[in-house]
Amino acid sequence: MADPKGFLATTQRETPARRPVPLRLRDWKEVYEERESGQIERQAGRCMDCGVPFCHQGCPLGNLIPEWNDLVYRDDWKGAIERLHATNNFPEFTGRLCPAPCESSCVLGINQPAVTIKQSELSIIDTAWERGYIQPIVPDRLTGKTVAVVGSGPAGLAAAQQLTRAGHTVAVFERDDKIGGLMRYGIPDFKMEKSHLDRRLAQMEAEGTRFRPGVTIGVDISWDDLRARYDAVIVTTGAPVGRDIDIPGRSLSGIHLAMDYLVPANRAVAGDNPVDLIDAKGKHVIILGGGDTGADCLGTALRQGAASVTTLAIGKQPPMERPANQPWPMDPTVFEVQSAHEEGGERTYLASTVEFVGDSAGNLTGLVVAETEYFDGGRRPKAGTEKTIPADLVFLALGFTGAEGDSMADQLGVDIAERGNVARSKNFETNVPGVFVAGDAGRGASLIVWAIAEGRSAAARADAFLGGRTSLPSPVTAHDAPIHF
Repeated sequence: MADPKGFLATTQRETPARRPVPLRLRDWKEVYEERESGQIERQAGRCMDCGVPFCHQGCPLGNLIPEWNDLVYRDDWKGAIERLHATNNFPEFTGRLCPAPCESSCVLGINQPAVTIKQSELSIIDTAWERGYIQPIVPDRLTGKTVAVVGSGPAGLAAAQQLTRAGHTVAVFERDDKIGGLMRYGIPDFKMEKSHLDRRLAQMEAEGTRFRPGVTIGVDISWDDLRARYDAVIVTTGAPVGRDIDIPGRSLSGIHLAMDYLVPANRAVAGDNPVDLIDAKGKHVIILGGGDTGADCLGTALRQGAASVTTLAIGKQPPMERPANQPWPMDPTVFEVQSAHEEGGERTYLASTVEFVGDSAGNLTGLVVAETEYFDGGRRPKAGTEKTIPADLVFLALGFTGAEGDSMADQLGVDIAERGNVARSKNFETNVPGVFVAGDAGRGASLIVWAIAEGRSAAARADAFLGGRTSLPSPVTAHDAPIHF
């Protein structure tokens, strides 16, 4: 146990301070300041090393949280990163992007603020990089087997690293010009600077993983040809199909899916000159959808200099504290203030969009919204509450509906499930022998921690398929938890 009296002596939850809003709106750097000396060690000392650590239940990866909290408290950062890497390939990603369901399950959270597990994780990996503890792990021998991983998001990278270290020759195919999937072009730099991704990719290349950006499977190489070339294929293409809205005026100019806005914006930050850049400078922006993607659009529009930004959510505002019907250790739905919400804009709940309105040239000028009314059969716009909100741009951040599986189904014969995801067994197998699927492509839009867990598990199944047995860990089975949107 880190400190037997730690949770009694330190009852306050502390997290690193965020940079002042006026300062961070002038750049795209991550929002946190340097952590205070001793703060993480002090917070790690609050971990009680419970007899039944429910934080394990909250983490799909099964992170050994009490163990590395104890090591952080004892200033053993090398030991801490070894325990962290035992279950998580990329803690620098999860430490920045995961919503930390482990903290909702923290036993201390029953009557005190939960342990700052996410900040401990991030401090461990950042310290390990700073001190040179992270080196390539090259396999002792090669098996002679080849694996193609299609998609380079967290699920694909996790599967690739596991299989490379097992001795297989792994090639990761990505249709974008750079590796990383949505971590590269979907996540703004103020949430995760891309240097963290590049550093990890360099390690993977040194280990032997081969990256093939700019290749679209199904077009440049057919799916059946890919299967013929490789001994196994793992599909980790994500669930990039954005949910649209079918109401009058949808065809007006100025209405965009969130990713059609975020991807070129992130390319511009990276120094590219995207021809499809959507600039919010001086414009009145409306965001439909109150989740993580909506917050990313908010922070991006504010940094571009939008005149105003309003986020509209169709449902009720979540409660400030854990509701009675979501008791500990469940991951509750509560009102969340992300860094982007601190920076500006307005948030409106119970707002149903009824119609988009525009001028004679076909340009968006506003949208008609009404109060959301709940009834026994669901919800609907309440008659008589309509009003028009001026808008120059609308971004649809309404979630994602599934994978882009048409070419896969046509060329390879892979079954597609009713929800638009690639159909699979509990062992991540598709109906085509030797073809596996992991992450959002199989489970639907979910959390990064689930993507990495599924990538590791699919790698174990593929390893067993190739060699008859495996020593790789398999933290989850497919479809063993609710889908997160």
